[in-house]
Amino acid sequence: MSSPALTALDAAGLPYRVIRHGPVRSLAEAAAARGVAVPDVVKTIVVRRGEDHHLFVLTPGDRVVSWPKLRQLLGVSRMSMPDAGAAKAATGYERGTITPFGSTTAWPVVADERLRGREITLGAGEHGVAVAVDADAALEALDATVADVTDPEPAR
Repeated sequence: MSSPALTALDAAGLPYRVIRHGPVRSLAEAAAARGVAVPDVVKTIVVRRGEDHHLFVLTPGDRVVSWPKLRQLLGVSRMSMPDAGAAKAATGYERGTITPFGSTTAWPVVADERLRGREITLGAGEHGVAVAVDADAALEALDATVADVTDPEPAR
């Protein structure tokens, strides 16, 4: 399998493991299918910072973006999440497959500090496929800004 995501990982010299797990309906299902804990399923969130300016926010699977923390880090008062079509136009990927690796534009990356020191799984650019990578190496390759930008997932 070749994809923009895998090509970008290869170009960055990052070792990775491809995980083909097929369709999943929840984060818990994705974690089970990937054989990892929920926090190791990293969500890649596309955030619109301004007109034709986006960024990626990487969050552990058991956490959500803290908008106040993210706004403070970036020194902005307003951000939004693009709809599915705008996210695809900005990244080249459909929702559920988005990864900063191989995006059509190399948008800045902000990663939650809780990703450090672990092996994480990320989308690989197509549904039902993920990659497992060393978080520290991936964050370095992405030149990510690493900070506390999440809150615990609300209880349901």
